[in-house]
Amino acid sequence: MKLGLINSAFAQAGMDTATGLKHIARMGFDCVDIQTEAVGLAKKEIRLVARACDKLGLPIVSLPHCALGLVDFSAPVREFHVGRTKQFIDLAKTWRAKNVLLVLGEYLWQREVIPPEAQWNWALEACRRLGDYAERRGVDLALELEPFRLSLLNSVDAMARFVDECGHPRVRANIDISHLVLADCGPAEVRKLRGKAIHVHLSDCDGKVHSDLPPGRGVVKFAPYLQAIKELKIDGAVTIELEYPPNPRRIVEWVEEAYRGTARLMEQVGLRS
Repeated sequence: MKLGLINSAFAQAGMDTATGLKHIARMGFDCVDIQTEAVGLAKKEIRLVARACDKLGLPIVSLPHCALGLVDFSAPVREFHVGRTKQFIDLAKTWRAKNVLLVLGEYLWQREVIPPEAQWNWALEACRRLGDYAERRGVDLALELEPFRLSLLNSVDAMARFVDECGHPRVRANIDISHLVLADCGPAEVRKLRGKAIHVHLSDCDGKVHSDLPPGRGVVKFAPYLQAIKELKIDGAVTIELEYPPNPRRIVEWVEEAYRGTARLMEQVGLRS
């Protein structure tokens, strides 16, 4: 697998897109995921990203996208987010990215008032429609497992069930290692996603709170998870996800630390190609 980084690590520290991409290439990353908003994105920015990545030899693999409104109780809201997600799929096509990393929403009102099955089915309907659109554009959808109590996809079992029920070849799973730890899902459970997972996120945490830290700054034992992922034989990337650094002025060192730690871990299990 390739080793990548979500460029939001630099953007959240106030660094412009082009400079962040130059740092990513210089450090030795194989690829990049681009965090952006497709709706209203200026053509100038679209061209800047494409040219910079081509010049740096940095292929774009994924576009992270939160579309929490896909499970809203209001049909017009759901329809808006279907349209918004299609714009992300179009952008992924333009940038020759492999997938859109899709974050679905949470159950409303503590799974009361609205039957949970209704929200689950709205998500299935939306993903099937989006899968059809993605098929025409040659892009995959990678669903994010979120480790929060009310998230629709908050366990490996829920993810596997959703992908199976959706039944669309373009709708697959993302494996986020720290999310698995926070959801109390061990490495052995990863095998349930065989044939279902196409992308991987990697970060560390304290085992209690969502943190997105460089490996070694938390408690995650990565080797068993990476070995389990290796056995899935995914043709994709392991992408480091770092959010809101504690000291934005030292963001370059923060990312370099994450790169070195992750590269070493992937080398230990023979996962990086």
